[in-house]
Amino acid sequence: MKILIVEDDTILGLSLSEYLKNEKMTVTLISDASEIDKFFNYEYFDVILLDLMLNIKKGETILSHIKRKHPGIPVIIITAKGEIGTKEECFNKGADDYIVKPFDPKELLLRIKSVGKRYGCFENIIKIGKACINIDNQTLISDNKEIKLTKKEWDILYILLINRNKMVTTQRIINYVWGDKPVGTESVRTYIRHLRQYLPENAIKTYKGRGYMLVSE
Repeated sequence: MKILIVEDDTILGLSLSEYLKNEKMTVTLISDASEIDKFFNYEYFDVILLDLMLNIKKGETILSHIKRKHPGIPVIIITAKGEIGTKEECFNKGADDYIVKPFDPKELLLRIKSVGKRYGCFENIIKIGKACINIDNQTLISDNKEIKLTKKEWDILYILLINRNKMVTTQRIINYVWGDKPVGTESVRTYIRHLRQYLPENAIKTYKGRGYMLVSE
């Protein structure tokens, strides 16, 4: 699971980043909110943790911007501002959760998982036809055999899983798996071929020149 932390308190940001990485999450930390769009040009995130009291722009303005351009990505507000009026404003702007500093990192983790479940990121066992995918240990069971996927195979399968029955563009897959590294579409096709060997026939649908969809009934 990929987390973006927007926090200009360096000590807190690094502390949260380390904690979440220990929970097997991939974390990107930025302190300058004006850089958000740059990151979204080559990256995709499952959850955003957003501070409100930022140096460059108000967090509430950034929240509106994120929800307008990326409505499918959940945002959790992390802030020292506990006033009900601020909470109301943020929820009205699309915030998915709100936690007031100081907080226990464990509570934040629970909130991330709760939000992730609502967006389909944290189902433990998912069945695709006769294949069974275990999110916790990142394995796939097919024909009664457990298959340990490579990291890139898993990352591609994961983004298709959380968007199952929806087309995911090839560029979005590249952004999610490789970030800003220069990678061609042939690399995606290669890994898709690998995954098709493990999944039921026609489980992955190709939209030629556009992207792929994992089909789940």
